[in-house]
Amino acid sequence: MNTSLRDDLWVCKRAKVPARTDLFIFLSLTLAGLIGIYKMSEWWFRTEHISNITLFVILSAFFWYGMLRIILIWINYLRISSPMKTPVPEPGLSVAVFTTAAPGEPVSMFEKTFKALQNLNYPHTTYLLDGTEDVAFKELAEKYGVVWLDLANLPGAKAGKVNEAIRMTNEEFILILDPDHIVFPNFLDETLGFFKDEKVGFVQVSQGYYNMYRSFVAKGAAEQTYTFYGPTQMGLFGYNGAVAIGANCTFRRKALESIGGHAMGLAEDLQTSIRIHAKGWKSIYNPVIVSRGLVPEDFASFCKQQLKWARGIFELLFDEIPFALKHLSFWQKISYLSIGTYYLFGAITFFFILIPFLYFFLKIVPANMDILEFIQLGSVILFAAAAIYLYAQRFLADRETESGFHWRGMILKYASVPVFFYAFLLTLANKKIPYIATPKTAVKRFMNPFVIPLLAYVGLFILTVIGVYINRRFFVPESELSFTRQQTWGMLGFSLIVFIQSLGGLWAAYSAVRLKSEDAWSRIKINTDKSFEIKNK
Repeated sequence: MNTSLRDDLWVCKRAKVPARTDLFIFLSLTLAGLIGIYKMSEWWFRTEHISNITLFVILSAFFWYGMLRIILIWINYLRISSPMKTPVPEPGLSVAVFTTAAPGEPVSMFEKTFKALQNLNYPHTTYLLDGTEDVAFKELAEKYGVVWLDLANLPGAKAGKVNEAIRMTNEEFILILDPDHIVFPNFLDETLGFFKDEKVGFVQVSQGYYNMYRSFVAKGAAEQTYTFYGPTQMGLFGYNGAVAIGANCTFRRKALESIGGHAMGLAEDLQTSIRIHAKGWKSIYNPVIVSRGLVPEDFASFCKQQLKWARGIFELLFDEIPFALKHLSFWQKISYLSIGTYYLFGAITFFFILIPFLYFFLKIVPANMDILEFIQLGSVILFAAAAIYLYAQRFLADRETESGFHWRGMILKYASVPVFFYAFLLTLANKKIPYIATPKTAVKRFMNPFVIPLLAYVGLFILTVIGVYINRRFFVPESELSFTRQQTWGMLGFSLIVFIQSLGGLWAAYSAVRLKSEDAWSRIKINTDKSFEIKNK
């Protein structure tokens, strides 16, 4: 990314407003995809395809669960919507900005955050919810006119501090801002006007980043969010189901008080969103980038974040969502159930990864299917899904930097399968993990617990390929080769895809080793005219 484009990151970006032609194109592509899925279902459930009934049932359940998720994504896109314009906020509203400090977070990062908050156009009061017991944070808050609140040793991590601060303050509207976020001057101008509707409980804006150019992991982590903060959230907004994200969401105090304060947990923002919707409040999603924050820059930090989110989402799936469903609208139910089951991807993918090895070592297969027929039928679905995915990029908040084939994000997703599966096992065992703050500085080390499963798979794949070759070369009778050739190549082909994904994950882990020593925020310059730029060094 060149310097001029980096400077352009600080320009307010807004997603495209959908037109009727967009709906027609989405509907046409969705119908084509549904026809492909119907034809696949007719072929899939043939009696002669069943090899091992138990494994076939499991395989079918997992495969068609994946198809259902794709269909839900397509349906969500059919309601892509956004406010036609941002209402001008009324003057004189009382507004608080809460940002928290946790032990281990760098003081230097907060200086950029506070300086940017000083430049907000709309009058407000900034509060530092300090849990560090470090006098440097108090001194920095005083330097920038930030109200310092000593909230160390409170239970509930970030949410615990927020709830205590709610009790200590009285502003009508509260922006909860992660400390790594640097706000644009017009942030509150893009949110407060929507609260003219007394039923609006929170206003969520899009999320952008300023360090995604730093490493493979940073690029991939950012890519994983682009579609969510573009067409996905816009579709949810169309169904009155936009979800709150704790990094940069503006709440009505009454909405938070109506649910007893901000929820506490590993997925506290989503839990808060569910409870506010269950109380009948509306949500607004304004697809505009008016702040930029950090994504993890190294593989270990990324995996820790994913572990926290996965365990937290599973917790909501079993403990929160079932009780909230009766108070939600139909699409809110569907949306939260879909979000709650997202991390089942780990357990499902683990099963699919296991299938080739059941074949190679035990000669067990769930189904006897012609791989070429499967590819032929699946290509129709793949074409429709790819076309919808690419067309949906018209609704990214920052099309200039976010468009494209997000292959790094896909590699990180599959490299995180062991993390998701581990979170699933922790959930089954009812094992809790502590709230893990995402590290703000990169850990420049390759070896960590999260690369071990990837290394193990790479080794297992190589040994399996060697073993299959030796077995077929010296031990399988010639008469059996024609019968097993297609299945063998199909299984090897699938394993090869996972092998490449694992190598990608290992490269992602290695990429952080080569990071430059300076922190991402040290390169940001906030000018006296309220503009931003990323300095060259």
